[in-house]
Amino acid sequence: MMAYNAVYSVFFAFCVCVFKVFAYEVDTYDFLMPNVWPHKDELYLCTPIRISPYHDYYIVGFQPNATMHTAHHMLLYGCSEPGSDDPVWSCGEMQSNEIDKKYNTANPCKSGSQVVYAWARDAPSLQLPADVGFLVGRSSPVKYLVLQVHYMARFPEYQTDNSGVILQYTQERMPRQAGVILLGTSGYIAPQRLEYMETACRIEEQKTIHPFAFRTHTHSLGKQVSGYVVRQTPTGDSWQLLGTKDPLKPQMFYPVTNTDPVHYNDVLAARCVMNNTHDHVVKIGATNKDEMCNFYLMYWVENDTPLEQKYCFSMGPPYYYWNNAPENFEHIPDSILDENKIN
Repeated sequence: MMAYNAVYSVFFAFCVCVFKVFAYEVDTYDFLMPNVWPHKDELYLCTPIRISPYHDYYIVGFQPNATMHTAHHMLLYGCSEPGSDDPVWSCGEMQSNEIDKKYNTANPCKSGSQVVYAWARDAPSLQLPADVGFLVGRSSPVKYLVLQVHYMARFPEYQTDNSGVILQYTQERMPRQAGVILLGTSGYIAPQRLEYMETACRIEEQKTIHPFAFRTHTHSLGKQVSGYVVRQTPTGDSWQLLGTKDPLKPQMFYPVTNTDPVHYNDVLAARCVMNNTHDHVVKIGATNKDEMCNFYLMYWVENDTPLEQKYCFSMGPPYYYWNNAPENFEHIPDSILDENKIN
C-alpha cells in the first residue's frame, strides 16, 4: 500500500467539525504539508491524498492555512493518478534536469490533471455558491488531490512547514458541479517593454457553463490581468468582460463581472499587461525571477459534468497575439485596449 499524507486509502474519513450555516452537513479536512523542510530556494513541493473510491464528495469551500511570507502560492490539483507514490516530492511547474538529493522529482499529476483551487498573497477563504461543489471520488475522474506549495526561500535547518488548505466538503449531492479552466501563456518579455500576453480558446464541447469567480496570477511585472468571453453576433464579435484585477493585490477568487452563461462556440480570452522595467529579458517560468500570466475561471454546470478542457494556453509573445489568433477575431474594441492602458 502506498504511503500518503497521513491518509492511506480513505479520504475524508473523519469529521473535524460540522458547519451549521449550510442547509446540509459540512465537514472539514485539514490538507496540509506534513512538516516539510524547504531546503533550497524556489522549491515546489507536492503531497497527495487518495479519495475513497466508494463514495462521492463535494468540496464546497476552501480555507487557506498559509501566509505569503512562507508560501509564494499554493495550487490544489485534482488527479486521476498522482505524480509520485512518495508522501512528498519536488514538483516544479517547469521541470528541469536538476537532481534534488532530498526529494524525488515528478509532476503534480501523472494523469488527469486539473486545477481545483489556487491561492496567493494572503487571499482569504473561498465559499462556493449554494448547491455548487467540486465532485471528487467514486463518480469523478478526480481520484486524488495533490497540494502544491511554492516556497521562494530556503528555510533554516530544522524549521519545517505545514502550509495548506482546510477543505469543507459534504456527501450531500450538489446539483451544480464546479469546474476551473486556466488560461495562460508561454513566451517572454523584452527589456524595457510594455507587453501584452494574450491567449484565447473556443469552447468546443456541447456544454453550458456558468462563470461565478475568477482569479489572476502574475509575478512582479504584472500590472493588469483581464478575462473575456467573445461571442459571434450578426454584427460582429461581442466582447464581454468576465473580470479584471491588479495581480499584485490579494490573489483571491473574485465574483465575475458578467454571469451570463457561456455556450458552445463562444471563446474565452485573457490578457496580462506586463511592464518589464529590467534591462534583461524575462521569460515565463517557475521561479520568482521569471513571470507567469494566469487567469483562472471558476464556473458551474447544471446536472452535467464540467468541461473536459481544463487548460487554455498560447505560445505568448512574440509569437502569439489576439490579432493573429486562430479564432480570427474581427475586431478588438477600443474599450478593451483602454481598460488595459498603463499610466
